[in-house]
Amino acid sequence: MVGLLMLLRGNAAGAACFAPTREAALRSFRVAILCAPMFLVARLIARPEEASARFLTAEITGFVASWPAYALAALVLCRFMGREALWPRWIAVWNWTNLAQYILMVTLLAFGLLVPEGWVLEAGSLMVIGYVLWLQWFSARAALEVTGFQAAAFVMLDLMVSLLLSGVVADLSRG
Repeated sequence: MVGLLMLLRGNAAGAACFAPTREAALRSFRVAILCAPMFLVARLIARPEEASARFLTAEITGFVASWPAYALAALVLCRFMGREALWPRWIAVWNWTNLAQYILMVTLLAFGLLVPEGWVLEAGSLMVIGYVLWLQWFSARAALEVTGFQAAAFVMLDLMVSLLLSGVVADLSRG
């Protein structure tokens, strides 16, 4: 947790708090259990009109699939960049930074329910999205010891996996 707090504040030394072992990477997937309720709350706040059993099943399926999907895709990219030995550290860091992202997202959505002016939520969304993209880039750079350009490739990979899975989830939701 100390490493995560350091990364959240822009301290690259926080990445060294995460062991570069497969055991550490596997243990870090427990974070998904903490993120799952926040994910469901966020989806229900964002799209309350679609709250059906089919919608929730599709969303949960996409949520569960997204964690290993990105991890496996990142392994391929790490191998390509010669960073396979640091892949476990990156996955542990990525999983824990996801927790921070979910906390920010739910906080923003809850704030949006309290403050009815749409521009407040939109401005907050831009700030959160910008911070989350920076956090993932910064964390990838620190955990994998890569250049900024290479770290951006991991951010883009995450976005591509997310877009692919959100398309599948949307299709499953419709039937």
